[in-house]
Amino acid sequence: MQIILLDKVVNLGNLGDVVKVKDGYARNLLIPSGRARRATAAAIKEFEVKRVELEKAAAAKLSEMQAQGEKLSGIVVKLTQKAGVDGRLFGSVTNADVAQEVSKLGFAVSKSQIRLSNPIKTVGDHAVSVALHTDVAVDITVTVYGETA
Repeated sequence: MQIILLDKVVNLGNLGDVVKVKDGYARNLLIPSGRARRATAAAIKEFEVKRVELEKAAAAKLSEMQAQGEKLSGIVVKLTQKAGVDGRLFGSVTNADVAQEVSKLGFAVSKSQIRLSNPIKTVGDHAVSVALHTDVAVDITVTVYGETA
């Protein structure tokens, strides 16, 4: 299916690109989320009229996320989990746990924006990436303290 991108999409293209994607990807994800439209002749003409407005909105969103990234960069999030004497956790710290603690600090972050390679299963300091925007990713430190039962 041919679509017009209304926003930058990672590994696909930038605003205004006409790309071909699988039908399900377009119908189930890109079009309902407002990140793309079908590439019909009428839609392309309508997009060209709104192009400047959309680019201005995208630039404003990017600068807002960069400002939030500056504030968020380098913060330390502290979590306490039950752990054994050897420093291994009973369970793990997931991206939802980290997102909840970051939100308590006053930043609007969802769990899908937290990038963990693997769930945290040990006590100590761990580097975690937060993807605020497709072009803005900041690193924070998650410190996990052990709580003996």
